[in-house]
Amino acid sequence: MKIYVSNLPAGTSDAGLAEMFEPFGIITSAHVMRSWDFGHSRGFGFVEMMRESGERAISKLNGQLIDGLVLRVNEARARL
Repeated sequence: MKIYVSNLPAGTSDAGLAEMFEPFGIITSAHVMRSWDFGHSRGFGFVEMMRESGERAISKLNGQLIDGLVLRVNEARARL
């Protein structure tokens, strides 16, 4: 399952994003999207994990306050 995570704090790294999801199961990948020009965080990322673990993570993390920002966590939609 691919999970979309938005409203990430600016300093969030790939490892930091993975740490948020580790309590819910095994993570296949975790990537914070960065700007092409300067490499700054774009404030969102993607996590991949098994469906059951992902659904549990979404239900627990969506709406959580992290560094003053409210996380938005949901299943990623396929690009058209």
